[in-house]
Amino acid sequence: MSHPALILIDWQQGFDDLNYWGNRNNPNAEANGEKLLAYWRAQGWPVFHAKHDSIEPQSRLHPEHTGNAFKPGFEPVGDEPAYGKNVNSALIGTELEADLRVQGISKLVLCGITTDHCVNTTTRMAANLGFDATIAADACATFDRSLPDGRVFPADLVHDVALASLNGEFAAVKTVNEIVAG
Repeated sequence: MSHPALILIDWQQGFDDLNYWGNRNNPNAEANGEKLLAYWRAQGWPVFHAKHDSIEPQSRLHPEHTGNAFKPGFEPVGDEPAYGKNVNSALIGTELEADLRVQGISKLVLCGITTDHCVNTTTRMAANLGFDATIAADACATFDRSLPDGRVFPADLVHDVALASLNGEFAAVKTVNEIVAG
């Protein structure tokens, strides 16, 4: 029986530039993500990293920008694979799905930035591909979002609605402590 894999999504330095991205929720996301990662590594369970390699030259996540680098504490170690992607899903245009299947992994725990974009899209696709997904709610974060008519939705609301949309349909939504407790 294989252990669940931890999928770390877009823990990149470029997301620290709030002048670029705007207001963010969950200032404890990194600490919670690091706790989950440390637990996974201590168990010797599989860890996979994905990062966004934007094709937009001005993006903080473009490969030529310093913001493309992993945040300190989230860098891959040992044989942990890292996948570069330029779309919202870590399962498109990468070998992640194939690598999970080769290792017989069917259960995933996902966390990262942003809750409503890359974490959400990867989680939905994982469920649609038959993986049993759990999302670590307190190890995810997002930013305020707006509509063309000028309405702005605060990051906390965006985060919560994204998680509510995933819960029960695409994933189990749990806290890091709940995941670690088993």
